[in-house]
Amino acid sequence: MQARAAAPATPAPSPALNDYKARIAERIFERNPSLVLRGTPQAMLRSFVLVSFTVDRSGRVLHSSVYRTNGDDEAEATALASLRRSAPLPAPPARLLNGSGQIELFEGWMFNDNGQFQLQTSHSPQATTID
Repeated sequence: MQARAAAPATPAPSPALNDYKARIAERIFERNPSLVLRGTPQAMLRSFVLVSFTVDRSGRVLHSSVYRTNGDDEAEATALASLRRSAPLPAPPARLLNGSGQIELFEGWMFNDNGQFQLQTSHSPQATTID
């Protein structure tokens, strides 16, 4: 009988990365105030859009695209446009940059029926259990 290799441990989130993503969320909210959903998102969201984007050492967005979505073209366009309006983003900490001086990030935009959004990074966790 062969021994099975243990599954690799999932790395803990980096505090520097979490802080940087929070700074990006603040910038997006500052530049898109009429689109930002205040409070808790409704239980059934209209859309969830996951955007991939690459930022250089100065905060310039080099590339952005929809990574995953439920097919809501309007929400996708709003997510990408809100990212473009927010540029340049805050400069990332040097320790987060790859050998090319860039960082690739993923951010989830959660849309309510009214078209307003919250970023996954900044929303409060929803309950996962029922008492």
